[in-house]
Amino acid sequence: MSSLKERQQLVSAAAEQMGKKTFQGTPEKIITPRYEYQDQSDKIATLEDAIRKSGLQDGMTISFHHHFRSGDKVINLVVGKLAEMGFKNLHLASSSLIDVHEPLIEHIRNGVITRISTSGLRGKLATEVSHGLMKEPVVFRSHGTRGAAIANGDIHIDVAFIGASSADPLGNACGYSRSENAKSICGSLGYALPDAQYADKVIILTDDLVKYPNTPCSISERCVDYVVEIESVGDSSKIASGAIRDTKNPRDILLAQQAAKVIINSGYFKQGFSIQTGSGGASLAAVKFIREEMIRQGITASFALGGITAHMVKMHEEGLIERLIDVQSFDKVAAESMKNDPMHQEVSSCEYASSEEKGSATHYLDMVILSALEVDVNFNVNVLVGSDGIIRGAIGGHPDTAADSALSIIVCPLLRGRIPCIVDEVTTLITPGSTIDVVVTEYGIAVNPRRPEIAERLKAAGLKIVTLEQLKERAESIIGKPAPLPFGDKVVGVVLNRDGSVQDVIKNIVG
Repeated sequence: MSSLKERQQLVSAAAEQMGKKTFQGTPEKIITPRYEYQDQSDKIATLEDAIRKSGLQDGMTISFHHHFRSGDKVINLVVGKLAEMGFKNLHLASSSLIDVHEPLIEHIRNGVITRISTSGLRGKLATEVSHGLMKEPVVFRSHGTRGAAIANGDIHIDVAFIGASSADPLGNACGYSRSENAKSICGSLGYALPDAQYADKVIILTDDLVKYPNTPCSISERCVDYVVEIESVGDSSKIASGAIRDTKNPRDILLAQQAAKVIINSGYFKQGFSIQTGSGGASLAAVKFIREEMIRQGITASFALGGITAHMVKMHEEGLIERLIDVQSFDKVAAESMKNDPMHQEVSSCEYASSEEKGSATHYLDMVILSALEVDVNFNVNVLVGSDGIIRGAIGGHPDTAADSALSIIVCPLLRGRIPCIVDEVTTLITPGSTIDVVVTEYGIAVNPRRPEIAERLKAAGLKIVTLEQLKERAESIIGKPAPLPFGDKVVGVVLNRDGSVQDVIKNIVG
């Protein structure tokens, strides 16, 4: 064995060769109570201090998620504080904006927010934007496209503000809580995960600051710069509001039955199939009829994808669906399930539907049931702008799932009130017709000519097959041809395709 002197010489030589210092010993060990140490985490801050420490400046990009939907309390709180602190010309990049975010109107008028990127707009904010509230058009992306844009740098987030149902002082955070004092849960934080991964600075806001470690967690402390405890991040009872609804409408039930028949006879309804349903009433109701047929035939699904509902959780617990892949929990039942069930897994919007990730789940999706505001005779779909020209919806994962699934099914009525849903040309192109396979209405089923094998299978099952032209003519025979909308010359919205190209624009509505 080498002498101590020889070993020291060898250590010095190794350090010199590697360009490193030689070990000089450690300082005296300081014994600190662990709980005392964690409660003194230097990441804990007030909202104002966290904003100042983040280095946020005028003109930068801030981001938010919408997992609490109509119960969200974070966006209004943070933007209100930013206005109070005097910030201007900010780019707000939220996964979606809805009715509860009406206070943003005043912050736009005052120049605090001058640009918006989002998947959707609803409520009075959407109405004001449709009439020309903003100088710059709102940029609309699908959920998968937003995730991809954050990952590839098309959206550079300077500071991400993420509302979490629970977090510890080091920043380990998630959308549920194991605490008896839990105030709010939202389940999956899928839309916030790319923000946490790629933002320059990440601020977690929570109303349940728990003892370390808050694991397993959705967001690791390694991604988090500051943790802010607030009174409430959201109202869990309002997650399932708006577009997410069960239905007792007889027409929706009929549409759901027809959609289920399409799936059952499509050729894709077999052992190990995968499925996603949209948020519309008919889409969600179709799950009940599919369940009955699965039990009758004795088959199970490999996974259900997307926004997970209580219906999907029930089928999973019954053994009909092997696993749930959750980018957004659509109700409290789904949120609780994700906390307790290891086969109910959260995914980021990139892992869910990014066209730039080979492993994104939509690439392995067999069937998707989606809703629509309008479908035109070329199978193009609009889910964003209403028949009155007002923005009143969200792109969501619509074009992502339609493009990647083996079978995409649109469910919509022939008419909504006095408004036709089958038209010559959609008001705004959201999902290209080349990605849509079947359109289900109460007056018949239209199959894209690109899919003749599907049409033959449905005909063989006795289903009524029609053309979209026939459906359009029937609608017009009932209510006449709608007058053109009074659009102005100002572009208030830009819709991006999944590849990042500009697909359509939205003009301001006059009057």
